[in-house]
Amino acid sequence: MSHLVREIRFRARHIVLPLLGCLAIVYFGYHAVEGDRGLFAWVAKSNQAAVARAEVAALRAERESLEHKVARLRPESLDLDLLDERARAVLNLSSPDEIVIIERPKTP
Repeated sequence: MSHLVREIRFRARHIVLPLLGCLAIVYFGYHAVEGDRGLFAWVAKSNQAAVARAEVAALRAERESLEHKVARLRPESLDLDLLDERARAVLNLSSPDEIVIIERPKTP
């Protein structure tokens, strides 16, 4: 019996270190793919960044449009057509000879 135990201990010494090394490789490999900073998390963050960049571009375009309208309403470069349009929209007025077309928002 002691010969068997001695043989198991001898072989275990040669197996334990490679087994621990393999387990460490599997552990770190798993976390490199699935972890908080792994490959899948990186792809998800990249997609979120792309969506955020698209939102920023849309908001910048909207801001530039609004800035352009505001610039046209300044006294030094007043656009009378825009002033008339905004006044009619705010006051909800029209002339008797005008035709008003009302656009309804599209429902999803």
